[in-house]
Amino acid sequence: MLEKINLPEDLKKLSIEEKNQLAQELRDYILQVVSENGGHLASNLGVVELTIALHSVFNMPKDKIVWDVGHQTYAHKIITGRREEFKTLRKKDGLSGFPKTNESEYDSFNTGHSSTSISAALGMARARDLKKEDNNVIAIIGDGALTGGMALEALNDAGFSKTKITVILNDNEMSISKNIGGLNSFLTKLRTKKLYTKSNSSIKTILAKIPGIGQGTVRIVQNIKRRIKQLVIPKMFFEDIGFTYIGTVDGHDIEQLQNILEMSKKIEKPVLIHVLTKKGKGYKIAEENPDKFHATSPFYIETGKLKKEKKTDYSKVFGDKLIELAKKDNRIVAITASMKDGTGLSDFQKEFSNRFFDIGIAEQHALTMAAGMAKEGMIPYVPIYSSFYQRAYDQVIHDIAIQNLPVIMCVDRAGVVGADGETHQGTLDMAFFRLVPNLVIMAPKDFKELEDMLEFAATLNRPVVIRYPRGGELDNIKFEKHEKIKLGNAEIIKQGNDLSIIAIGKRVAKAMEIAKQYEENGLDVEVINARFLKPIDKETIKDSIYKTKRVITIEDGTKINGLGTAIEEIIVEEGMQDIEIEIQAWPDEFIKQGVEEWGKYGRKNIFSTSNR
Repeated sequence: MLEKINLPEDLKKLSIEEKNQLAQELRDYILQVVSENGGHLASNLGVVELTIALHSVFNMPKDKIVWDVGHQTYAHKIITGRREEFKTLRKKDGLSGFPKTNESEYDSFNTGHSSTSISAALGMARARDLKKEDNNVIAIIGDGALTGGMALEALNDAGFSKTKITVILNDNEMSISKNIGGLNSFLTKLRTKKLYTKSNSSIKTILAKIPGIGQGTVRIVQNIKRRIKQLVIPKMFFEDIGFTYIGTVDGHDIEQLQNILEMSKKIEKPVLIHVLTKKGKGYKIAEENPDKFHATSPFYIETGKLKKEKKTDYSKVFGDKLIELAKKDNRIVAITASMKDGTGLSDFQKEFSNRFFDIGIAEQHALTMAAGMAKEGMIPYVPIYSSFYQRAYDQVIHDIAIQNLPVIMCVDRAGVVGADGETHQGTLDMAFFRLVPNLVIMAPKDFKELEDMLEFAATLNRPVVIRYPRGGELDNIKFEKHEKIKLGNAEIIKQGNDLSIIAIGKRVAKAMEIAKQYEENGLDVEVINARFLKPIDKETIKDSIYKTKRVITIEDGTKINGLGTAIEEIIVEEGMQDIEIEIQAWPDEFIKQGVEEWGKYGRKNIFSTSNR
C-alpha cells in the first residue's frame, strides 16, 4: 500500500481498511529507517493514524499544518512525496528530522523547539482572514508542550480572537491525566452532532425573546450548565477561554478521526480536538519504554538494544557529581525543564526527591524559580540544553544577573550536536551569555575539569554558566594535569615559543592534536586552556601572544563574540602590533545537520576562518 502513496491526494482514494494497512506499513518503514539512522521513534509511531486522517480530510498545502516541535513528522514526510528520501533521514544533506519549509511545500512552518505551534498557526489564520482566503489552519501540539507558557499565551489569544483555527491536542497519556468515562463520552458524542449545536442555539433564541427575563434566563442557564460541566469535566478550561472542545478521541481510529476532523471544518471559531495516542504504538519495546525511545541512536529492532554501546558522557558525569555535592550541602537543588533523563538527573531525583524539581517544558519559569530559590539561600543547578537556554534569555538577564544571584546554569549539548540540525545546535550560547554583566562563563576540557567546575561554582556566590558538549571525551587525548580552578585563571598545558594555540572546552583536546601536527613541522607550540570565557585571563594570554606573535583560537561556538573575539579585544586593548591571528569557530550562519566533529569534513571547509 505504501508504494501507492506518492502525495496526499492518493490517500483520499483508499478505504478505511486500506488506510489501516497503510498505517502498519508506515510504522514498519519508520522503524526500519530509525533503527539504521537514529531519530525520534516513539512519538512518530504514535501519530501515524492521526497523520493519515489529517491528510485524508484536509487539502495540503493549501491548508496549513503546524507541527509543534516537529519531531513527530516522519509519517507526514513519507506521505508528502518524500518516501524514498526518507532513507536519508538525519544524514548530512539528507532529509531533516523536523519540518523544513525549504524541503517541501507541505512543511508550512519550521519547528524544532516546543510550544510554538499555536502562535504560528494563529498568525497564519489571521493572515488568511486579512487576505480573504478560505484555507484551514491546524496546529498539532503534545500534552507536554502545552506546559510551555507560550502555548498558553497563544491559546488565550486564539480563544478570545474567535479566529477560525483548529488545535489538536495530541495527548499520549504521559503528562495530562486521563479524562475518560461514560459522561465524558456521552458529552463528546453530543458535541459532534449537528443536532446538539442546532438545538442549543434554538433554545437560546427562544429564551432570549421572552420580554424582561429572556436575556437574564439565558445567562443563568449558561452559568448553571458551565458550573455543572466544570465539576465533572476539567477540560472545560478550553471552553471557557473561547474554544469548542471536542474530546476525547481515539487517536488510532482513522475513521473516527476523519469524522471529527470533517466536523471541525464546519465550525467557524477556534476548535480544540483532544486526541489520545500511545507513544511507540505498534513496537512493543518502544511502547514499554517510551522515554528511552523518544530519541534514539541506531538500534537492533529485535531487541531494542543500541548498535553502539553507550559510553559515559558529560551529562552522566554532571549528574553523578551533583549527587556527590548535594550529599555535602543541603542547599543544593536541581531543576529541569522536562529533561530529567537527557540532562543526567534521574539518579539525583531518586536520591534527593525533595530537592529535585521537574517543572515541565517551561525554561523561563525554571530560571526565575531558580532565582527565587537562590534569593532565599539555596544553590540551584539548572541543566538545560544550549539551544533551549535561548528561550530564557530575558530571565537570565532580568531575574538572575541583575540581582547577581548564585544560580548555576549548566549548558548541556553546547556546540554542534549533529543530526538534529539548526534548531538544536548549541553554537550561540557563549556569544549571548558573554554580553551579560555579572556572569562567570566556564567550559571544561574533560570530565575531571567539569567536576572541578561544578564544585567551584558553588563557592562563588554569584551566577555561573558552565557549558559542556554532547557525548564524551576524545579517546585519543587524555589530560593528566588538572590545575586547581581559580576565578579567571587559564591553564598553560604546554609551553612553547613559536605559536600560541588558545582553546576552550572540548576544543582543548583538538588543540593538542593540532599542536602535535605543527611540532612535526618544526614549530614550538604553546597550548593554553582558557577555561574561562568570562572573566578571561588577560595576563596569561597577553604574555603568550607577546612571546609568539602568532595565535590560533579554537572554540565550538560561533565566530561572533566568542573566544576568538575576546582574544582580538585583548590584542587591540594592549596595542599589540604585527600579530598573526587565526580564529577557528563556526561561521555566522545556522549549521545544518550531519556536521558532528570539528575537522571531520576538513577544518578550512567547515569553520569560519578570520585572519588578521
